[in-house]
Amino acid sequence: MSKSVIHIGLDVHAQNMAVGIAEAGAEVRNHGSISSDLHSVDKLLAKLHKAHPDAELRFCYEAGPTGFVLQRHFARKGMECLVAAPSLIPSRSGDRIKTDQRDAVKLARLFRAGELTGVHIPDAVDEAMRDLCRARTDAVQEQRRQRAQLKAFLLRHGYRYQGKTSWNEKHLSYLRSLTLTHPAHRAVLEDTLRALAEAGARVSRLEESMEALLTDWHMKPVVAALMGMRGFALVGAMVIVSELGGAWRFEHPRQLMAYLGLVPTEASSGGKRRQGSISKTGNCHARWIMVEASHHYRLEPGVGPQLSKRQEGLSEDVIACAWKAQTRLHKRLRQLLARGKNRNKAQVAVARELTGFVWQIFRLMESRMEAAKQQTAAA
Repeated sequence: MSKSVIHIGLDVHAQNMAVGIAEAGAEVRNHGSISSDLHSVDKLLAKLHKAHPDAELRFCYEAGPTGFVLQRHFARKGMECLVAAPSLIPSRSGDRIKTDQRDAVKLARLFRAGELTGVHIPDAVDEAMRDLCRARTDAVQEQRRQRAQLKAFLLRHGYRYQGKTSWNEKHLSYLRSLTLTHPAHRAVLEDTLRALAEAGARVSRLEESMEALLTDWHMKPVVAALMGMRGFALVGAMVIVSELGGAWRFEHPRQLMAYLGLVPTEASSGGKRRQGSISKTGNCHARWIMVEASHHYRLEPGVGPQLSKRQEGLSEDVIACAWKAQTRLHKRLRQLLARGKNRNKAQVAVARELTGFVWQIFRLMESRMEAAKQQTAAA
């Protein structure tokens, strides 16, 4: 006989979580609240197993700032746990009362009815590499903010750098040579220069860590293949691969475009079709990298010394895909600009098509990685 299934909804917060239980053929009930630490979760499991020794327990909770630690804890115990996408949870327009207990009961009821959509659970190693890449982005943004603050400070006091390029050695020498009259201004300048030096060192340390950890990452072949395309050096390729995890989970490139929020919004009804700006849903970090990489395709197609070095050792089909991307996207950008399209809109359109080539690179590497795994298992 098949086991009865009990669906359990968890409304997870930093300090506690509410528990809702939906048994087969019974009314959904509130089971109270417990602490969010894993020790309390194990106590809950022991109680549920004692009360329902022959039942299969299935858990769900909303994706949020608590991450996937709870899901992986259940997975290690051989239990199913769905991490629901918050934006896809059905909600009644007339429901104006929201509490943790109600949310847990609602999750359990919808989970039992099969109306929840789960998010992709990244591999733990992929998630760690993603955190490293995001830390590097945070460091660059902090460095950029400090530079803007220093420029604004000097502008208020009449100092304008006349060089063509900022933040090179010549510009830094100019900043160090400034003589401000008031001691308070000198203190601000010295402190900001020290902060900028530390910010630059932090960015360099994180980039060195990325390069060092790439050696043992199982997604290294995908990173190397992506670096064979124009616009993707080490940092950009690692960010895309760590954010997407495995783009081969998307059956069609349009799904990846939608995941990155690069498809236009639409409000069509009757005989009218209206399209607006891009949706900007999904992974904003990966979308930003794709748009930045698309700017490289304004240049004439060609393989320079740096790109040629990155393509060493890559297969012919990967190199052919990279070249096709160059020729097609450069032509596409010129056509859009010739039609009078706004340059920013045209660049986003190129980024959307570039996403299709990135998807193709992932697909090409998927078969090779699977073959390598099978050879390793056979050996």
